Amino acid sequence: MSTHVPRKAMTPAAVLARKGGEPLVCLTAYTTPMARLVDPHADVILVGDSLGMVIHGLPSTVGVTTDMMILHGQAVRRGTTDALLVVDLPFGAYEAGPAQAFETAARVMAETGCAAVKLEGGETMAETIAFLTRRSIPVMAHVGLMPQQVNMTGGYRVQGRGADAERVLADARAVAEAGAFSVVLEKIAEPLARRITETVAIPTIGIGASPACDGQILVIDDMLGLFTDFRPSFVRRYAELGQAADAAIAAYAADVRARAFPAAEHTFADA
Repeated sequence: MSTHVPRKAMTPAAVLARKGGEPLVCLTAYTTPMARLVDPHADVILVGDSLGMVIHGLPSTVGVTTDMMILHGQAVRRGTTDALLVVDLPFGAYEAGPAQAFETAARVMAETGCAAVKLEGGETMAETIAFLTRRSIPVMAHVGLMPQQVNMTGGYRVQGRGADAERVLADARAVAEAGAFSVVLEKIAEPLARRITETVAIPTIGIGASPACDGQILVIDDMLGLFTDFRPSFVRRYAELGQAADAAIAAYAADVRARAFPAAEHTFADA
């Protein structure tokens, strides 16, 4: 059993200062119990819009709403003490322009208590990122594979191969120059992710990118083997809790049917 040793709470500035230093440990969380497990070990907890698929059974992240992000953000906030809490802005809640993005981000921060928001997009979102950061909203950017845009990009393909490398590099440079305090690099060809990390002045957080990144992030349910609908090739399973849960549930069902549960120790005497 791990013991929680209190640390100084992480901030966007502290994350930025880790550029080129000790790698940042980042994980998603969507519930209070999971946040309590992750918090002692992680530098950053992301309430990702991946919750749409992992928790709500949606086919993609496109159907996630701001209300959903706030509900889960509030739950994770109650389980977070030390890690930096970041909440995704969902599809359709920020792309119309800087004013819409500010309204959504301000609401998310006010109602969840998170310290920063994350949004997808490179050069096209640079103006919005600059608008937010000038108004005291820290932004984690996200380039490369952008799940909210898969309907336009043709699926979950590796980004930044061949001639496409310059586009992704330009996106990373743009968000850094716009004031993002870090940038997620998702499913990017390894040499390019390494090059971006060496090029931009802000920490890069890889997911299917490169060990050279300034940090790494995984979806907690993927890493623990709880989400089994599919398994991205870049995920390392550190446990198979889904299999363990299935076996436990099957054992419970068998005991109930055999009247082996509840036993006497699980019931109450008359007096």
